[in-house]
Amino acid sequence: MGSVPVNLSPGAATSGSGIDVTSVVNQILASESAPENQLKQNLTDLASAQVTLSGFNSGLFGLLTSVNALSDIGGALTARTAVSSRTDLLSATADSSAAAGRHTIVVANLATGSSYATGPQTASTTPLATGSFNLQLGSATAVLITVDNTNNTLSGLASSINAQNLGVTASVVTDASGARLSLLSNGTGLTNDLKITNDTTGLTFTKTATAANASLTVDGLGINSATNTVSGVLGGVTLNLAGASPGTPISLSVGPDTSRATQAIQDFVNAYNSLITQVNQQFAYDPTLGSAGALSGNGDVRALQTQLLGESTYSISGNNGITGLASIGVNLGNDGTLSVDNAKLSDTLANHYQDLQTFFQAASGQTGFAQKLGVDLRNLTDSTRGLLNVALTQNRNDRSAIQSSINVFEDRLAVRRQQLTIQYSQVDATLRNFPLLQAQITGELASLPTVTSVK
Repeated sequence: MGSVPVNLSPGAATSGSGIDVTSVVNQILASESAPENQLKQNLTDLASAQVTLSGFNSGLFGLLTSVNALSDIGGALTARTAVSSRTDLLSATADSSAAAGRHTIVVANLATGSSYATGPQTASTTPLATGSFNLQLGSATAVLITVDNTNNTLSGLASSINAQNLGVTASVVTDASGARLSLLSNGTGLTNDLKITNDTTGLTFTKTATAANASLTVDGLGINSATNTVSGVLGGVTLNLAGASPGTPISLSVGPDTSRATQAIQDFVNAYNSLITQVNQQFAYDPTLGSAGALSGNGDVRALQTQLLGESTYSISGNNGITGLASIGVNLGNDGTLSVDNAKLSDTLANHYQDLQTFFQAASGQTGFAQKLGVDLRNLTDSTRGLLNVALTQNRNDRSAIQSSINVFEDRLAVRRQQLTIQYSQVDATLRNFPLLQAQITGELASLPTVTSVK
C-alpha cells in the first residue's frame, strides 16, 4: 500500500495542540476505502440493471396477455355479435358457436305471467274472516292457504304466502277504493298460470291476468316460449323479447364481433410497442450522457431485441394472401415499433375475417402467429429457464456476492480504524507533551555551570 498524505495543522509538533486523531484516521481510511467504493458502485449498477430487467419481464407478461387474447379459440377473434333492426322489440346475444347469417323475426306476443286481486278492504290491517283457499300454479299440486288469527289481515296474509316460496309474490296494493291483496306469478308462460279454488275467506278473488307463452316466428318458423328469453332456436344465439308487433319483421344479423377483434389487435400492438421501445432505449445513444443505455452491452437484452423484431415478421403461406401482420394492416416501422393502418384492418375484418383468424390461430397444419408468439413468450418468461429470469437470478447472485465482499471489507476497516486510532492517539499524546519536554530540556541546559575558557 502506498503512502497516504495526512494533513496536519501547522505547528502541531511545537505548539502542544496535538493532532485531530479522528480527522487523521478518516483521511487514511478514505484512501484505503477506494476498493470498497468501487464495489458499492458495482452494487448500485446491478440494482439499476435489476429494475430495468424486471421492467422488461413485466412487459413480456403484458405482451403475453395480449397475445393470449388473440390465440384463445373462445376469445376475441371467435366472439360473435347479434344486431337487431328493432331493439325496442328484440335484442340478442351470440356466443362463439353462433353461425354468421341474417334472420327475420316477428314477435306476435310476449310471454306473460298470471295474477289475481281481491276485492277492496278498508286497510291492509283490517281484520279478515277466517277461512281458506287453494292456490295452484300451472299443473303443480294445489296448496291450501289458511287464514286464521295469526295472519287474518291483508298484510299478514301476504307475508304468510311469501314465506312459503310458492313461486308467487303476494303484496298489498292500495288505491282509491281501498287495500287489495295482489298475487302475481314469479314466472311467465302457461306453466305459471295461477288458479284459485275453494275460497271460503270471503275475499272475492278476481283473475286479472292469464299467463301466456311468447309467440314469434324465426325465418317463418313458428316458435312458442314460456319466457321472453329464447335460446336454442338459433344455435349460439339468445333472443331477448322486449315488445310485440305482429306485422313487423325484425332483421337480426349475426357475425364476427369486429369491434372486439380490432381492440384485441390494438392491445397487442400497444403491448408490443411498449416493450420494444423500452428495449430499444438501451441501445440509443444519449448525447447528454455521451453513451447508450446501461445495458447496451448486455447480451441477454440484445437477444431479446433480436427475438422480438424477428417475431413481428413471422408469416404463414397461402391463406388468401393474409400471411403476415402487414397483410392485415399492422406495419413494422424503422424504429421497430408497429403501427395500425385502420382502413386496411377494417377492410380485412370485413372481407377476410376467417383468413385473419386463421393467420392468428392457424389451420391446415400451420402454426398461427399468436400461437407461435405465445409459445415463445412463455419460454421467455419461464420462471427457471426464461431468458430474463436467468439474467435476474445471476444479477441477484452477483449482488449477494458483492454485498458479502463489502461486509468483509467493512469489518476489516473497522479493525483498521481501531488500530489507527490507537496509533495516532499515541502520536497525539507525544505531540501534546512536546512543549513540556522542550521546556524541561531547556531548563536543564540553563542550570549547567558556565564553562570559562582558559587562555
